[in-house]
Amino acid sequence: MEMPPPLPDSRTEPDGSAVIRVLSYNIRSMRDDREALVRVIKACAPDLVLIQEAPLFFRWRKRAAWLASRTDLVVLSGGGTAAGPLLLCSLRATVERTEDVLLPRTPGLHRRGFATAVVRFGRARLGVLSCHLSLDATEREAQAGMLLDRLDGLDVPHAVAGGDLNEPPDRGAFRRLAAKLQDCWSAAPWGGEHTWVRSGPPRRIDALFATEGVEVLGCGVPRGLPGLTDHDLRTATDHLPVLAAVRVPAS
Repeated sequence: MEMPPPLPDSRTEPDGSAVIRVLSYNIRSMRDDREALVRVIKACAPDLVLIQEAPLFFRWRKRAAWLASRTDLVVLSGGGTAAGPLLLCSLRATVERTEDVLLPRTPGLHRRGFATAVVRFGRARLGVLSCHLSLDATEREAQAGMLLDRLDGLDVPHAVAGGDLNEPPDRGAFRRLAAKLQDCWSAAPWGGEHTWVRSGPPRRIDALFATEGVEVLGCGVPRGLPGLTDHDLRTATDHLPVLAAVRVPAS
């Protein structure tokens, strides 16, 4: 398999803009190979990690802190208080504010939520949102609208959002998000495309999005990074991660 060219490293540009590496990853409540999960995250060298299916129950804060510590990151927001989405960040980020959001619950379906934050990397100011949309198509599309409203409510010039959408790009919720935001894979494809390969045809059901003005430098399933093996990708969790490098203008 031909390896993709390397993504840009994190850095601050002379004009005050910041190159940021963002990772979105469904970790299945850390029920698989935790050490492989650590190796995958560390190999991606992210500034921000948008997690779905973080541990929710017994000592979930301790388990989130363990993952952050082992990957040289810190817990930013989310987890049990957001019904699963979790944000981690590097010490490069300066945190302005965080908010965990619980979405309206449909009887018989899982509670969903958003983990959100506003952070700064030097002079670049950025809103961040991690999500895990519903298994029900009607509820998913409604939640996509709530996601867009929540990004607007962050009142920042630039934002990234990502997560497990539970559907491919040709479905309603994904299309609703891509109509208002940049689908980072479509904007600058890099690495692999499909994030769900465990059953059925391979599909792209996990994605990263960015608002206009954010320059997408590359986005996709990471392959060939130093310290990253296909075995770790297979055993860390049941989804494949999505890694992007973006350039955020100075605010």
